[in-house]
Amino acid sequence: MYDFHVHSSFSGDCKYTMEDMLKGALKKGVKQICFTDHLDFEYGDDLIDFVFDTNDYFKEINRLKYNYKGIIDVLSGVEIGMQPHLAEKKKEFIKTHDFDFVIMSIHTAKGKGIHEGTFYKNKNVKDAYYEYYEELLFCIDALKDFDVIGHINLIERYQSFMEKTLEIKEYLDIIETVLNKIINLEKGIEINTSGIKYGIGSFHPSTEILKLYKKLGGEIITFGSDSHKPEEICAYYKEAIELLKSIGYRYITIYKNRKPQFIKIE
Repeated sequence: MYDFHVHSSFSGDCKYTMEDMLKGALKKGVKQICFTDHLDFEYGDDLIDFVFDTNDYFKEINRLKYNYKGIIDVLSGVEIGMQPHLAEKKKEFIKTHDFDFVIMSIHTAKGKGIHEGTFYKNKNVKDAYYEYYEELLFCIDALKDFDVIGHINLIERYQSFMEKTLEIKEYLDIIETVLNKIINLEKGIEINTSGIKYGIGSFHPSTEILKLYKKLGGEIITFGSDSHKPEEICAYYKEAIELLKSIGYRYITIYKNRKPQFIKIE
């Protein structure tokens, strides 16, 4: 098993150390774990600090690599919380650090947190969806130095702010544009199983988006639990792999030194 979206106490919303998380991974029989702690500047109205000390981060990564060598492969990563006006700052951050893997996510749109009710105020549900995906397109254009897009349909996690969620046919044009842009850049997406934890009844992205990505020619897809607790690591891994296989995916992707490797789905 491989988990390429794991948080630790280097993320402002996680209280467990890297070693705590690593021990949770060992209990699950994980072969490779990538710590992708949050790097979000100007994160909406939230008071949580989502910036970590990279010197301490890499020091701990290297300690764990040494102590667990031959037991589990420990990789360095980051989840870049992107906003268009921060592109140059994020580019410089990525350029000056040797991560194995970079997830680009958006947690905000128009400066407002997607998790905050104010983002949805005075918008109908279709406008909210389009504004979210338009922001994602702006971010992809502004920052191309990433490997995969994280939880691509994050907006559906916060359906309590909307009167309903949309069927894919109601926003097909913009989600196709987003996926085609990712594919043309030779980047990928993740299958993020935290959607189950947050009660949306599916993974991120939905089965329909996974099918569309495959139909459009998308091949790069990583597995991530988006875990913030040791027991969440590799949650629903087998179910996610079975879903990918049923859609027709033949490989999942892992990264090392920012280079993709394709692991055949058995």
